[in-house]
Amino acid sequence: METLHSKKLSGQNSASAAQIFLDVAEVKEDVIILKDSSFRAIVAVSAINFDLKSTEEQDAIIIQYQNFLNSLDFPMQIVISSRKLNIAHYLEFIDKKSRQQNNELLKLQISEYKNFITQLVSVSNIMDKNFYIIIPFSSVENKDKSFFANVLDNLNPKKSIQKKRENFETYKNQLFQRIDHISASLTGIGLRLTPLKTQEIIELLYNSYNPNLFTNEEIGNINDLEIQ
Repeated sequence: METLHSKKLSGQNSASAAQIFLDVAEVKEDVIILKDSSFRAIVAVSAINFDLKSTEEQDAIIIQYQNFLNSLDFPMQIVISSRKLNIAHYLEFIDKKSRQQNNELLKLQISEYKNFITQLVSVSNIMDKNFYIIIPFSSVENKDKSFFANVLDNLNPKKSIQKKRENFETYKNQLFQRIDHISASLTGIGLRLTPLKTQEIIELLYNSYNPNLFTNEEIGNINDLEIQ
């Protein structure tokens, strides 16, 4: 099974150490490009409450999921991100509504509600879970170029850049075909899938490799992602 990041990263705390061992070379056009030139796409997936389904519905979901797994001819990863619920944005929203309120009694009730929510989250240790599918694609090009091939690339860099761009578009299209296949198969189960855009991927990677900063520092609010 192909993995998104290096196992060497475990145990490293500093950002510089993470950058050394991180297998991601760059993120562009909604695609992660690893240092070995392979591609990754990340799809956010909604959840369903399996226990609330009837027995017939549960059996149908299991059969459809089994058929989905049997239809795959490429590897994929299912990642569950579990973090302590961050309600900072919601508390800011409550403060904003409180300032807009002219009724002193309602202001007091909003303040009490904010205190209740804050204490509930801190005492209950409520976790926020997000589900992702990571889809890989590896090119079949020969990575060990001959000496003469390298010389030709150096003599005609413009043609080499154009060829790399063409290869990128080809591999990206094939990766997105895998996304379409997975989306079509899992939609029938009742799941909703949305491929992450470039900025959302960067935010997810940043939060994943900086868990100690998640509640204090955010590039953006990835929790506002709408799954359609």
